[in-house]
Amino acid sequence: MNTLTLRRPDDWHVHLRDGALLQAVLPFTARAFARAIIMPNLASPVTTAAAAAAYRDRILAALPAGMSFAPLMTAYLTDDSDPEEIARGHRAGIFTAVKLYPARATTNSAQGVTDISRTYPVLERLQALAIPLLVHGEVTDAAVDVFDREAAFIERVLAPLMRRFPQLRIVLEHITTDEAVDFVAGAGANLAATITAHHLVINRNALFAGGLRPHMYCLPVAKREKHRLTLRRAAVSGNAKFFLGTDTAPHPIPDKERDCGCAGIFTAPAALEIYAQVFAEEQALDRLEAFASLNGPRFYGLPVNEQRITLAARPWRVSAEIPSEAGPLRPFLAGAEIAWRIEE
Repeated sequence: MNTLTLRRPDDWHVHLRDGALLQAVLPFTARAFARAIIMPNLASPVTTAAAAAAYRDRILAALPAGMSFAPLMTAYLTDDSDPEEIARGHRAGIFTAVKLYPARATTNSAQGVTDISRTYPVLERLQALAIPLLVHGEVTDAAVDVFDREAAFIERVLAPLMRRFPQLRIVLEHITTDEAVDFVAGAGANLAATITAHHLVINRNALFAGGLRPHMYCLPVAKREKHRLTLRRAAVSGNAKFFLGTDTAPHPIPDKERDCGCAGIFTAPAALEIYAQVFAEEQALDRLEAFASLNGPRFYGLPVNEQRITLAARPWRVSAEIPSEAGPLRPFLAGAEIAWRIEE
């Protein structure tokens, strides 16, 4: 197969940042994806409908002329979130979903949830209104090894939460482990998961290949090779509970390479092409459209896109560096050759 035409995909997990970074990175997502779930963890978290609407306006204002793209906004869940504020935002067409960050789990998550029980009034409302809860699935207990935090979250938080709220629609985002794949596959229809491009390509050795590699550092951190292979099997399986979410997370190079550098991998410049390459390697290109374009909209209760996009087996190289007024950015697989490309 030398070309593949599919419905235009959506990205169900995107960090667009704000200001100069937003201006620089938005075109890479908009060129490939019709819609994207926009993460709310700005420096000032997006906790209200007014803040989400203002952020959506800034995104649309930054969209280059001629590009078609719809940002789907999320509310940042805190211990003190107001259920009625989230319900109002949903009714107004502003909030598509609500994002749960355990406090201090990742970038700009200090105001996240410290005690899941404090969010029960919000979760009850989400369940009643069928609003999805998007979960960063890691515990922050310092006694838990960083490579075990996803599995511990499933056992300690997610499983009990699903028993308490059996109709709550939940997306376990950017899964990285055998345990997550098995749990999602074995759960009911109300639980789904996103899988990133980079977790399909790298394992934890990438962090230490010839030295410390800060541009391979993300949260959740990449795991052992056996987990990467399980993720690949899940992605290409045809199981509708798994779908595309890049978790593209740009940071300027100095912020990645400094002491206590930022977590996040900037995949947007080649994300769809990397997924295509993975599916081709797994001899499953016929299943890419479901993973990229169909499963996500169906879980969210949104129409699938009618527009088409074509990928061709024509090698190209990822840029070594992306300029921005906030500082240069290094994309995932910078300088590497990718076997597939989007036909413009």
